[in-house]
Amino acid sequence: MRTAFYISDGTAITSEVFGHALLSLFPIQFEHVTVPFVETEQEAYETVRKISEIFQRTGERPLVFYTIVNKDVKEIISTSEGIHYNFLEQYIAPLEKTLGVPSKPEKHRTHSIHEKTYDIRIDAVNYALANDDGTNLKEYGKADIVLVGVSRSGKTPTSLYLALQYGIKAANYPFTEDDMGDILKLPSALRPYKNKLFGLTISPERLHQIRSERKANSKYASMQQCRMEIREVENLYRKEKIPFLNSTHFSIEEISAKILSITGLSRHKY
Repeated sequence: MRTAFYISDGTAITSEVFGHALLSLFPIQFEHVTVPFVETEQEAYETVRKISEIFQRTGERPLVFYTIVNKDVKEIISTSEGIHYNFLEQYIAPLEKTLGVPSKPEKHRTHSIHEKTYDIRIDAVNYALANDDGTNLKEYGKADIVLVGVSRSGKTPTSLYLALQYGIKAANYPFTEDDMGDILKLPSALRPYKNKLFGLTISPERLHQIRSERKANSKYASMQQCRMEIREVENLYRKEKIPFLNSTHFSIEEISAKILSITGLSRHKY
């Protein structure tokens, strides 16, 4: 199996994102090795040694994706027996020419506590945790968005991802069996925030699978219950004209990106 290294003098998140994006285009399995905070020459030589060991063991040169500011450290990494891809160098010179301003590389600029949206994102995470699962309706006025849907349709992880990744204050409210009754109606507590509501739905089959892993052989996890709840929430979305998304075949990242695209909410990412 081919090995891919993601190396940085920071978190290595940028290297991972670029590297994974490129490698995802190829139908090949890779062994992924991430080496963050390579900040000294000694750490650089140790990383080169690891790359050499992989090459000697497998006979294949590892792919090395890296973003490093320190010139001495960068030069040491470039002597490894891997095949090197330095993303920043590909674009810095053309951008300097276009912008007419020289670059000023600094370590930890992209993903650190000093990044200007850091406090916004942390505040949003705290908000999502405090307003999870309909536990605190008093603060919905502060929400950028309120996710609604049946239990286990992806509301909580999506709320947290929107907060951590984009600094969006996302509350979420679950429609439970008690809400259903003869027909599901929009709870009076949510009506003042109707313009902030966004619905998630999911296929009954997938919902049944997820719930069965949590409470096997229960009414909560039964296919009949799952079908009834999904039917009721989708009817409610259409009746109340609440925008909604089927999360069945999408990752949390994809769900979040689609929500932002549909609602037009502003990202607080950079």
